Amino acid sequence: MGIDRLGYIGFEVSDIAAWCAFMTEKLGVMKVSGDENSARFRVDSRDWRVMVKKGTTDDISFAGYEVENEAALRAMKERLETHGVKVQTEGAELASDRGVLGLISCTDPTDTRLEIYYGATEVFDKPFVSPAGVSGFLTGDQGFGHYVLAVPDVNATLDFYINALGFNLSDIIDWKLDDERTARLHFLHCNGRHHTFACAGLLGQTKVHHFMIETNDMDDVGLAYDRFDADGTVVATLGRHTNDHMISFYGATPSGFAVEYGWGARTIEPGWSVARHDKISIWGHKFVAAQ
Repeated sequence: MGIDRLGYIGFEVSDIAAWCAFMTEKLGVMKVSGDENSARFRVDSRDWRVMVKKGTTDDISFAGYEVENEAALRAMKERLETHGVKVQTEGAELASDRGVLGLISCTDPTDTRLEIYYGATEVFDKPFVSPAGVSGFLTGDQGFGHYVLAVPDVNATLDFYINALGFNLSDIIDWKLDDERTARLHFLHCNGRHHTFACAGLLGQTKVHHFMIETNDMDDVGLAYDRFDADGTVVATLGRHTNDHMISFYGATPSGFAVEYGWGARTIEPGWSVARHDKISIWGHKFVAAQ
């Protein structure tokens, strides 16, 4: 038994109000709670998928991974401990706050907090309504999007996510940064989504390079691109990736790292073989200078 999907993600941010405006007006997700210290957002029938909390790091705070049931949670705890990972069984108070039935936590080699849970809250009786008119987001069995970390020790990170958590390598990209530097990106899957987690030995101001949400319609991506373009916050233009074939663009979040907004990624199917790519994109994804 391993991880089934990414369920939710949290960020520590310095400007809650800016993030609330960004999430609702730019990304088109639905705010469900919030004050001057924190806010939560929906993208589907789950009671929340993204949390922002007041702080100084402007970086990823935690990621929540879902397993099937209580037995799978116990098995996951045993698997992690066998791998030498210190695991905390969280109490009813935190489980209630997260809206889940059971919860354990640990940290990955980048010191990012991971929460593994079962029994998330569904709110089908309260339909998701996008404040920006987005038709919907692709979640379900694929979970909530993906995120990419810049890591100091790629081998330790891969060992943790593959051998301890049970992810599988989808493929790698040797990304040529300039004439002298190439970064190797590793993309990992835990379900049909091409990658739920990716990492590279990159240096950055934050651990998180970007997070991604996928829409149900290509027009949603184009309309979002116009919203970002209108205020000069496009980071990379529309393009199509070589490995997952997603059509997407990258925009700046209020915390400085990026969000990828995409549609149309291919999925991992039986018989998938690991591949290597020399380019990030088939076309597009041209970096835009900060304005």
